[in-house]
Amino acid sequence: MAIRAPKGTKDLLPQDAYKWQYVEEKFKDIASTYGCREIRTPIFEHTELFERGVGDTTDVVQKEMYTFDDKGGRSITLKPEGTSPAVRAFIQNGLYSDTQPTKLFYFTPVFRYENVQKGRLRQHHQLGVEIFGSKDAGLDAEVISLAMRVYKELGISNLKLNINNIGCATCRKKYNEALKEYLRANYDNLCETCKTRFEKNPMRILDCKSKNCKDIVKEAPVILDYVCDECKDHFEKLQKYLKVLGMDYEVDPHIVRGLDYYSKTVFEIIDKDITVCGGGRYDYLIKEVGGPDMPAVGFGMGIERLLMTLEENGIEIPKPNYMDLYIGFMGENGKLEAVKLVNVLREKGIKCDCDHMDRSVKAQMRFANRVESSFTVVIGDSEVENRKARFKRMCDGEQFEMNFDDVDEILKIINE
Repeated sequence: MAIRAPKGTKDLLPQDAYKWQYVEEKFKDIASTYGCREIRTPIFEHTELFERGVGDTTDVVQKEMYTFDDKGGRSITLKPEGTSPAVRAFIQNGLYSDTQPTKLFYFTPVFRYENVQKGRLRQHHQLGVEIFGSKDAGLDAEVISLAMRVYKELGISNLKLNINNIGCATCRKKYNEALKEYLRANYDNLCETCKTRFEKNPMRILDCKSKNCKDIVKEAPVILDYVCDECKDHFEKLQKYLKVLGMDYEVDPHIVRGLDYYSKTVFEIIDKDITVCGGGRYDYLIKEVGGPDMPAVGFGMGIERLLMTLEENGIEIPKPNYMDLYIGFMGENGKLEAVKLVNVLREKGIKCDCDHMDRSVKAQMRFANRVESSFTVVIGDSEVENRKARFKRMCDGEQFEMNFDDVDEILKIINE
């Protein structure tokens, strides 16, 4: 029996790779206009990073992480999200000593052991932005603007932006007491996981996926009624900035996000009731994992879910030209000239190829059609002798007789 890929993983095949390359390049270009620079972090980290950063009462840490002991007995985890590793790199490499803010973007695989469903795999991939060093609500709006612009430039305009403020450590304490008081009457009906969260981190119960727990928290107190003056002011400023940027939004007091490091601003971008992007402010995470007391804000969006959203909105990613010229040949002399010409043109940046399967000329041309080559040419003994061949433009059938030693002329025709 042939070995298959593990459940929840998917091969990226050549016929789809161009779509990923397109959105990654688009994201890179947009993030760069906001002053962000790329960072790449390892696919695994010490487990403690996620226990302290993401939170040991979250679903991610409790149920979804791929964690194992390495040969040295160290607990290692495949990264389940991109923010904590970026923060770890920010601290370890002393980027906090640079002039702030530090603006970063990344592409990364992430790993979560969860039910496989549409747009959600056990290994999926994220685009992310993290901005460190400023508590200004204007940066919250900038991050949201960047995320929305990615979708807009890809052609998606019917998205819904929901925002909330989940407070700081001061007002969160007051809210947790009110939330516990509300939940106490239904404690026995909570799932076993949420019972363990009740004392330590009751806000995590609001994010539980259990239907029973969802029903229980429907009428729970909302954090906006408990935020302190500083958090309230931050939220009001955020909304002013979003209005200045011309961005429509709704305040959703039930957004808490699934990771413990969030504070103050949280947001979600929704397409047809599916969250396609989420993020917010995390002013305590850098200090929590051993760095200085510095604020931060960011977001993550799944590439698989982004591509799914494009498809469901009927948006086609332009297919690139894979082959500029396919060089067919007859006979040994023709093959030698074809191999030589292919090499010369490749050095000039032309995408070209020739046969290596001992096909007939007719089969070579069928293959050229299949790979959608823009031009074809066939070199045989007479072409070798005369140093001339007919180059055919495939879109309209027009032919150009040229000296195939004249590389500049060939380039001119192909690049017209």
